[in-house]
Amino acid sequence: MIYGELFEIGQEKQTDKHFALQNSKLLKVTLGNQSVMARTGSMVAYQGQVGFEHGGSGGLGKMFKAAATGEGVPLMKCTGQGELFLADNAADIQILYLENDAISVNGASVLALSTGIDWDIHRIGSSGGMSAGGMYNVAMSGTGFVAITTKGTPVALDVASAPTFADPQAVVLWTAGVKMDVRMDTGGLKSLIRGGSGETFQLAFGGQGLVLVQPAENVVKDAGQEAGGAGGLAGLFN
Repeated sequence: MIYGELFEIGQEKQTDKHFALQNSKLLKVTLGNQSVMARTGSMVAYQGQVGFEHGGSGGLGKMFKAAATGEGVPLMKCTGQGELFLADNAADIQILYLENDAISVNGASVLALSTGIDWDIHRIGSSGGMSAGGMYNVAMSGTGFVAITTKGTPVALDVASAPTFADPQAVVLWTAGVKMDVRMDTGGLKSLIRGGSGETFQLAFGGQGLVLVQPAENVVKDAGQEAGGAGGLAGLFN
């Protein structure tokens, strides 16, 4: 006999929802007539008959964008009948449902999306020094589920209420209607507050909508390393 609360606490939660949280760090996707795109390597378990098809970084055009920017999102297509469990290094998971709407998401925060969601890699700034700091986001639009990861509990800031500024790697996403610009500060003591490099980059937000900010920074990974450890174009085909 085995005694303890472990199996009761960790017991699978039954649900008929396409996307549902088993806990704050584990996503359960119920597959049926719907397939799902998930971050390559995020599968931790599945039950039933589930097939995986590696999708590179989402097509030829997106693949070359990823090679140039390092901001590719290596995805795999998951199809079949069963239940798929996804996670990303025990990060917190948030589920969104878009209904003919759009968001812009930091590529490092993308975990999974319904196939009804269209996505593309977009350049969100022109400052060359920021190309290694998250200046390429994943624009998503359409109707369906999106699962994102956050480091800790994020805060949603209403940019219409006051001028809003944030560290690029702390920004998880922003909603349609939000206007973004890049702000650079060079020289002076205040520029040493973050990073100690003598210059700081911030994202400045305005317009109407919400910006989701997490209490930690994402580390930019090479798309090839995420896909399988190889750099450049070779990694994008894994």
